[in-house]
Amino acid sequence: MSFFTIGHRGVMAAEPENTLRSFLRAEREGLDGIELDLHLSKDGELVVMHDETLDRTTDGCGPIADLELRELKKLDAGLGERVPTFGEVLDAVGPTLPIQAEIKDVAAARSLARVLTERDLLDRVSVLSFHDVALIEIHNLLPQARTVLVAGPSAHRDTFVGRAQKVGSTLVSVELRQLNRAIVDKCHAAGIDVMAWTVNDERDLALARTLGLVGCVTDQPGMKRLVEATA
Repeated sequence: MSFFTIGHRGVMAAEPENTLRSFLRAEREGLDGIELDLHLSKDGELVVMHDETLDRTTDGCGPIADLELRELKKLDAGLGERVPTFGEVLDAVGPTLPIQAEIKDVAAARSLARVLTERDLLDRVSVLSFHDVALIEIHNLLPQARTVLVAGPSAHRDTFVGRAQKVGSTLVSVELRQLNRAIVDKCHAAGIDVMAWTVNDERDLALARTLGLVGCVTDQPGMKRLVEATA
């Protein structure tokens, strides 16, 4: 695969983000994988939602952590979709579709590590985070797990490559507008590949290719076709 495309929360430009509908649309559109976000419910279930609170993407309000799964399941996550669990996403999409799972904290890391082990998902699921401590926890629990350090402006700091190495990442995901050749070259010199978020049009794609990136996260369902048409 010369340049891979990952559906951002499914294909959030076209479907309600982080819903089964969105993930299945990403798969139908031929994207090479999906990205999703994980939080823990009050009763410890891994639920798929980006924010810590319910307000922006559902008809509920307040922190996710204040509600049990049965309560979260009553909420509308857009177009009648329900908030999915990580297990439900795994069961819904194809059994080989690559998944990038982003976590925010150590508690979610521990729960995710159990699922990855129980369902034998280490070859299929990469664990992403902006937070070093969460990736270090995953790396300690599952040294063979694929971890991806995510960054925005912090990619410019001299410590960035060292941080990636410490958490065991051989791939980093960096905000496209924060990337430059110097950052990419430093990563490559350390044996670390670079992908970008979020690549949504032909201009973004051209920049990603010029920088020598291996892939991207996209909101757009047609990005895989654009990659193939401009190869």
